[in-house]
Amino acid sequence: QVRLEESGGGLVRPGGSLRLSCTVSPGRPFSSYAMGWFRQALGKEREFVAAVTWSGIGTKYGDSVKDRFTISRNGGANNMSLQMNDLRVEDTAVYYCAEGRSTSTLQTGEGVTTWGQGTQVTVSS
Repeated sequence: QVRLEESGGGLVRPGGSLRLSCTVSPGRPFSSYAMGWFRQALGKEREFVAAVTWSGIGTKYGDSVKDRFTISRNGGANNMSLQMNDLRVEDTAVYYCAEGRSTSTLQTGEGVTTWGQGTQVTVSS
C-alpha cells in the first residue's frame, strides 16, 4: 500500500510564496497515476486546487488559484510540486496530496485512490 508524504507547508505573509512537495512511498518504477492537491480551510468543505497527469503535461486548476499556483511533475515520477505565489489570507488551509487515475476524476474528488495526511499552510501578516 502506498503512502503520500507532503512537505513544505508553513507560515507566510500575504503576497509571499511557498512550495509544497508530495512523494509516493514506496515509489513505483514508473507511475501512471495522476496526482493533485486539495485543501480544506477550517469550517469549510474540501476544495480542489490542482492536478497533473502522469506525464506531467496536462494540468487542471481550481478557479481560485489559477494564474497564482503552478503544479509540476516529471513524467512517470513519484513526486510532484505545487508552487504557490501571491498567497492570500484565504489560501490558509490544510493542503492534501492525492493520487488518482486521471486529472478529470481528481478534479471532481470522486476518483481519489490515495490521500496524504495533509500539511498546514497559513497566510497571515
